[in-house]
Amino acid sequence: MPETGATKESFPPQVKPFGRAVVILAVLFALPLFRLAVFAIKSDLHSYVLLIPVVSYYLACLEKKNLHRFSDPAIRAGLVFAGAGLGMTAWYWLAPAGPEADALARITAAFVLLVTAAGFMILGGGLMRQLAFPFGLLIFMIPMPDFLRDSVETGLQHGSAMVAGWFFAVSDLPVLQDGLAFKLPGITLLVAQECSGIHSTVVLFITSLVAGKLFLQQPWKRAVLCLAVIPLALARNAFRILVLGELCVHIGPRMIDSQIHRHGGPIFFALSMIPFLLLLYILRRHWQPDPGASKI
Repeated sequence: MPETGATKESFPPQVKPFGRAVVILAVLFALPLFRLAVFAIKSDLHSYVLLIPVVSYYLACLEKKNLHRFSDPAIRAGLVFAGAGLGMTAWYWLAPAGPEADALARITAAFVLLVTAAGFMILGGGLMRQLAFPFGLLIFMIPMPDFLRDSVETGLQHGSAMVAGWFFAVSDLPVLQDGLAFKLPGITLLVAQECSGIHSTVVLFITSLVAGKLFLQQPWKRAVLCLAVIPLALARNAFRILVLGELCVHIGPRMIDSQIHRHGGPIFFALSMIPFLLLLYILRRHWQPDPGASKI
């Protein structure tokens, strides 16, 4: 049985050699990681990428008091991840030039796989099981390839238009919906792909994963919180379309170029956090397991 360090406040001794291995990998991947950082800073979608390692490290720090002090290396698992990482690296260098996001997705996936391989080989299987969530969160370091981004944006685009149609149906505005277009008095609004709110949706999904890990114990509650992101995203986008329609009709078509349209995303994201936090509160306060119930 591995010994736990419930009374220890330091990381297990395997963490230092693992940290050195990560530093070596970061040096070897320095150029692609630099390109990833520049890409993330300039990207409207992937700006969250740079925060993922910080969040993963913070979550690992929260677990350190409960980590096993010793854990046997998981060589087989490490070799599997190492082989996958080396394969992705070869694909990055040998594949024809393509979209920047696709290339960065391949090389970042290679880096994450090799870091995970080092984790299995150095930290060991027991520690990797305890740190599965922080390591798993590193997936979000990988930029979305263009095909995946297009698919997600299209789904959000059509879903938002559908929900917006319901909102307009109960509003006081006369409207004729034709697919993604809403014909209002004096103006026609088209739900474009760039209006899908994909950045806010991905950030909210990551937030739901972290919040579920920190505040909810039961897996079904965490699943409910994560799945709620989809209707919340569609409702947020639809409400933004409704507000823009109301402004264009009651104030003037010039509102299509207003700040609320061009730069109102953070406002509507903040509004979507209200029902999200309410749901988190309900899940946390209710349906708690009975501490006095007998365990079988």
